[in-house]
Amino acid sequence: MARFNSLAFEPIDPEEKALMDSIEDDEWTIVADIEQEKEKALGAARATLKKDRRINLRLTEKDYYHIQLKAIEEGIPYQTLIASLVHKYLNGTLVVQD
Repeated sequence: MARFNSLAFEPIDPEEKALMDSIEDDEWTIVADIEQEKEKALGAARATLKKDRRINLRLTEKDYYHIQLKAIEEGIPYQTLIASLVHKYLNGTLVVQD
């Protein structure tokens, strides 16, 4: 039995197409204990977002000033901006715009 109307919903990428196909092929199963699965997912999310290490960083006055300005523009603390830049750089998702 088709669950998706192919005319109304086209997958946006190959990954979404594979997920749709797996649903169509009844490859998904019901979780026995949904509350336990929710707790596991929440625990993983908390561990991922936990910030438990500090670093000291020396910047030039000019760089510090520009970081402060960018953080104000983004509406976030400058430490959060720096952490976000480091995280994106390490994950290869940092995009520099001219």
